[in-house]
Amino acid sequence: MEEDILHQEVSFFKNIQAYLREFVYGGIDGAVTTFAVVAGAVGANLDPSIIIILGFANLLADGFSMSVGAFLSAKSENENYLKHRNIEYWEVDNLPQTERKEIEDIYKAKGFEGSLLQQVVDVITSDRDRWVDEMMKDELNMILETKSPFKIGLATFLSFILVGFIPLMVYVWDYFKDTTFNVFFWTCLFTGMAFLFIGWLKSFANQTNGLKSILETLALGFLAALVAYFVGDFLESLLNTSA
Repeated sequence: MEEDILHQEVSFFKNIQAYLREFVYGGIDGAVTTFAVVAGAVGANLDPSIIIILGFANLLADGFSMSVGAFLSAKSENENYLKHRNIEYWEVDNLPQTERKEIEDIYKAKGFEGSLLQQVVDVITSDRDRWVDEMMKDELNMILETKSPFKIGLATFLSFILVGFIPLMVYVWDYFKDTTFNVFFWTCLFTGMAFLFIGWLKSFANQTNGLKSILETLALGFLAALVAYFVGDFLESLLNTSA
């Protein structure tokens, strides 16, 4: 019983690790785009209720769009892989000498020669599946994605919604509680903390320097918000002048 529970826990954490990259980039996109919408609306001096409406519209619409895009991209890659794999099976069955020569050329380029080269080629071509796998990997440079396209899309959507909600969190709280503090200041603070966390996760997903990853994510998020803020401020001034 304990072994079964341990096995389930290990499988759970392996699944999380497998989809960490999708979670990270979905979260970054969610936080950046929603924070930019909020900053642009603040720059344009829009009412907080409008900020909430625009923020949630962006959060749900962009989150769904990004997750669908991730799902379709992964699904298309798998379908493309299977299509070329079927072609390789046909060529192995109908053009064996040509395909054998290609295996020989591949391993000759890797430094094999003489009787050793022929032994390697014989071993590979003696098994149809192994032969095709070798062609897919070394000739076409294609590897089948083992992750589920549906789970890729789901991880992207969930992270987009969860992390993307943070720039709206204080505005929602203020709307229901009618607080007196500076809402945009606290939004920037909490969003900055979200960027710190997601940047730290990104360093694990990409196996890169943690500090560099955090600084890159912070810079990206606040640069996008800064641009949105000044665009909103400029357009608000322009429209008021025209009126």
